[in-house]
Amino acid sequence: MSESMQGLKRSHYCGELTAVDNGRVVTLMGWVNTRRDHGGLIFVDLRDRTGLIQVVFSPEINSASFTKAGGVRSEYVLAVTGRVSIRPEGTDNPNLATGEIEVLVDELRVLSQAKTPPFYIEDGVEVDENLRLRYRYLDLRRPEMQHALHLRHRAAKAVRDFLDEHGFWEIDTPMLTRSTPEGARDFLVPSRLNAGRFYALPQSPQLFKQLLMVSGVDRYFQIVRCFRDEDLRADRQPEFTQIDMELSFVDVEDVLELMEKMVSRLCREMVGLEVETPLPRFTYQEAMDRFGSDKPDTRFGMELVDITDIARGCGFKVFTSAAEEGGQVRGINAAGCGGYSRKDIDDLTKFAAIYRARGLAYFIVTAEGAKSPITKFFNDQEIAAILERFNAREGDLLLFVADQPDVVAASLGALRVHLAEQLDIIPRDKFNFLWVTDFPLLEYDEEEKRWVAMHHPFTSPLEEDLPLLQTDPGKVRARAYDIVLNGIEIGGGSIRIHRRDVQELMFNAIGLTKEEAHEKFFYMLEAFEYGTPPHGGIAFGFDRLIMLLAGKKTIRDVIPFPKTQSATDLMTMAPGNVDERQLRELHIKSTLKKLPDQNNNKNK
Repeated sequence: MSESMQGLKRSHYCGELTAVDNGRVVTLMGWVNTRRDHGGLIFVDLRDRTGLIQVVFSPEINSASFTKAGGVRSEYVLAVTGRVSIRPEGTDNPNLATGEIEVLVDELRVLSQAKTPPFYIEDGVEVDENLRLRYRYLDLRRPEMQHALHLRHRAAKAVRDFLDEHGFWEIDTPMLTRSTPEGARDFLVPSRLNAGRFYALPQSPQLFKQLLMVSGVDRYFQIVRCFRDEDLRADRQPEFTQIDMELSFVDVEDVLELMEKMVSRLCREMVGLEVETPLPRFTYQEAMDRFGSDKPDTRFGMELVDITDIARGCGFKVFTSAAEEGGQVRGINAAGCGGYSRKDIDDLTKFAAIYRARGLAYFIVTAEGAKSPITKFFNDQEIAAILERFNAREGDLLLFVADQPDVVAASLGALRVHLAEQLDIIPRDKFNFLWVTDFPLLEYDEEEKRWVAMHHPFTSPLEEDLPLLQTDPGKVRARAYDIVLNGIEIGGGSIRIHRRDVQELMFNAIGLTKEEAHEKFFYMLEAFEYGTPPHGGIAFGFDRLIMLLAGKKTIRDVIPFPKTQSATDLMTMAPGNVDERQLRELHIKSTLKKLPDQNNNKNK
């Protein structure tokens, strides 16, 4: 039977006690991690969010408590009162922070009993992730998950403290707003009071934070929930948290310098990491040319090498055709991989094909020179020039892709990372931050046959490129910047458009008529007529940042109650059905047959 804790007050957390507390009478509360019955003594490792401590039950101290302890099991919730004691010589546990001491229990109360958990409450547990998410409240008891939640809390506090010191105000923006179809799909919310109309959950507070700059707030921030109805990956969730901010009267340099200070402080306070500033900077074009990615991982080499000029005159038609048709011939040097078998190379070719590469040519570098089915199409001078450009050595494997620049970059950029992981050459203890700047403002959408904003349509073009917005949109560069950590984008932002005429040019470039632009963004265009300061901002993916600092592989391990990759909550079984009355009130009728509730039989 469970007992009351009336009259008891916890004096300490389990992990707080040390040898300095020897002789002190304490009251602890927590969960039974393990229980060991040695006949005359019962030992329990009591756990709370701060750690473990050994508590000891002896019939000589209190026979009633000793008898009661014989019935406790894993995950029972206990309150114990006893005296801190130095452990007998030879019984201390150096692997435990409290391993020098134990608590000799006088009084025991069983506050709550527990069924046997479906998995062990311990770190490194080998159990299917779906089971962990089904019983997330148990999974969160594990020390590594508690550490992740604490790190998340401390990071949020550090961000708030830093931004407060630098003049930012934390301001909430609406959760129910108007749908703006540019970007990912919105989550729509029907309005009962406005029949047939819908709110949208915000993909970001973008428009509102810009309007706050119009309002004279000057510096705004928010640690905010955002929502995107999109396909999910390891670093994506339908609802996520971002550190969102906006500043008036700033240019790119002002934002980058301030954010470097914030990131540096955050890393130092959270994980003891000293980040050297200023961070390395790459233009978008340089990043694509060297790494095949606008979020390059610079912890290892294997950079892309351009041989288009050499390939143009060779006899290999695949190379010459690409070079003559505005494409490129580039490659990477997989150093030391010259012993790869034909099957290994075929597997790499299949991998590159995922990124639309139509083939993967190769040279194996030997003491006699380059060996490959395609070397017969090159003369000695061309082969020597290629080997020199790749700085090739005996035993290396050179891999080439010939295609349009976007295909070459995507396939070789992905292949570069894939090979580095295969070869285990990525140093896991390095944190390489960098900036990527000067992105293209627009990219052409072949499916929709129009230009779309690469980031969002409120990003300002470089001043010198503004005339190209009407004549050659693909060449316009943006005053945009992304911050990247170990090949993962953790934040992005831009200097915004603050003039109505430029904003209307941008809307026109992405195919919106004046009428469509006014219908969707009338309030913003109107606001720009009342004196708008130049402004810019940035948003950090808070979950991704915590994932990387905590050394996790998925953001699901740093979010308290995440969704699966199919956007479901296995604990609450959301999304679920709603009854017909609710749908009638919202004037909604589903075209689908009613689905069985996901929760059926789950708890039977």
